[in-house]
Amino acid sequence: MSHAVVFDVNVLAGAVVAGRSDFESWPSPPPTSDNPFADCLDIANDAREFSLWLSEHILHNVVDVLTDPNNGFGWEIEMAEEYVDILWDINEASGGGVAEPRERVNDCSDYEDNRILELALECDADLIVSDDEHLVVMSPWRGRPIVRPREFAARTDAMRRAERRPRRK
Repeated sequence: MSHAVVFDVNVLAGAVVAGRSDFESWPSPPPTSDNPFADCLDIANDAREFSLWLSEHILHNVVDVLTDPNNGFGWEIEMAEEYVDILWDINEASGGGVAEPRERVNDCSDYEDNRILELALECDADLIVSDDEHLVVMSPWRGRPIVRPREFAARTDAMRRAERRPRRK
C-alpha cells in the first residue's frame, strides 16, 4: 500500500542544492546520504511505500527558488525546468498525482506554507515532509504528521531494514 506524501518546496529544492546535487539519476536504497532532502526523493522514486503529490503552485515555487540569484542558487531557467520534469517523472512513477487544492487553508502564519497544507488536505496525504519550522511545530496538523527530511529518511531506512531481517518464530 502506498502512502500519499507531500514534500515542502524546501525539500524539493534542497534535494539538488544541499550536498549531492547531481540529479541525472537518483540511486536506489538505502536512503541514507549526506543530503536528507535527496534521500526523500530517493524514497519517492523507489515507489515502494510512498506516492509523491505535487501541485502546479509548488512546482512553480521550486523553479522560483532555484533561479533566484538572491538566495545563492541562481540556476538557469532551463536547468530548473529540467529538474521539474524529473519531479514529474518521480511523481508519476510513485503513483502520486498533481492536485490543485480546492480548499483554502490559513492555519500557518506563512502564506506559502499554507499552500503545502492545502495540497496535503486535497490529496489526503498521510504525511508532510518539511524542514520549515513554521510547519514542523504544527505537527500533527489535522491528524497528519509533519516530519523533517532526515527523520523521514531515517524512519524509512529503519522500516526497510526491519523488513529484510529474518522473522523469529
